[in-house]
Amino acid sequence: MLKKISKLAFLTMLSATALAQNTTNTSGTQTPQRNRNAPRPYSITIDNKTKVNLDTAKINAAFKETYPAFASADGYRTKREVTMRVIDTTNNFTIKAVPGEIVVNSKWIKKKANFDNFQINLQQALHKNWTSVDTIKKDDYQLVFINKNSAFNPNIQKELIETYFKVFPTLVNTFNDKTTHNVLFVTDTAYKGVAEASGNRILFSTNYMNAHPTDIDIVTHEGMHLVQGYGYGSGPVWLTEGIADFIRYRYGVDNIGSKWALPDLTAKHNEKKYENSYRITARFFEWIDQKVKPGLIIEMDKELRNKTYNKDTWVKLSGKTIDELWDEYAKNPELTLKYSGKERI
Repeated sequence: MLKKISKLAFLTMLSATALAQNTTNTSGTQTPQRNRNAPRPYSITIDNKTKVNLDTAKINAAFKETYPAFASADGYRTKREVTMRVIDTTNNFTIKAVPGEIVVNSKWIKKKANFDNFQINLQQALHKNWTSVDTIKKDDYQLVFINKNSAFNPNIQKELIETYFKVFPTLVNTFNDKTTHNVLFVTDTAYKGVAEASGNRILFSTNYMNAHPTDIDIVTHEGMHLVQGYGYGSGPVWLTEGIADFIRYRYGVDNIGSKWALPDLTAKHNEKKYENSYRITARFFEWIDQKVKPGLIIEMDKELRNKTYNKDTWVKLSGKTIDELWDEYAKNPELTLKYSGKERI
């Protein structure tokens, strides 16, 4: 049974997740030194040229409890350095917060009730950057769906959610039971790609999804990236993407509806061979599974996750180099393929 939970509960969980995953600095303008590979810390600079005296420690604490959670959900491109401007104005203005900037009315914030509730007010102001936030739970899995585009088709959102709960638990249980059960979907009209996955988050282009409403198995491909969890340096990108599309073929719910298929081998494909990546590599992997060794690609997935993969892994698992496997594939690439589909009105 799908269950929506309250926004307050969502905010609490999201804050806890963000603070667990990010190193936050709110000491002011000075940023401490960090490890080269560590993410930049979150920081706030308070620009107050008014006559209102502020408890900067309390503002820093509110920022620490609020902004990292927002930024973690909003996207890794969201600004980490934030300026808070305190302004004098006669307008009926209270607080506005966007990525990288907070603006507050000095007359409003000097009132004790407003300042005492500054964290809640900041949180509410930040969430106005999003059209909607839905948190859905089913059994042991949770999905937070943040929509940043009012023009996003709600029917597509419904299908993406249904696909997550149908496919993602299966991928986790089959390939990597250490994968998070709490996933974040974000739809963004400013994103120019199709979709991408990182950490526990999948970002969708609303422009693409509105134009391709049946391509719901993007969830399967990107969800597999979350399950893969290889980390940097585990293996080549073509291998990671090839496995993700191999899994989309095997576990997708409606590849027919999206007109998604593994392409027949062509002479042009043979120029880059398996390094073509995505569907071309996925078809090669399906050939390996059918003609060479069932389950080999799943074993390769484990090698990548364990960071034990190298070119000799192909020999260890199949007795042949990957180039030898491709040459055999190119000579006889015929396959029996069966695609998933669903009834559509």
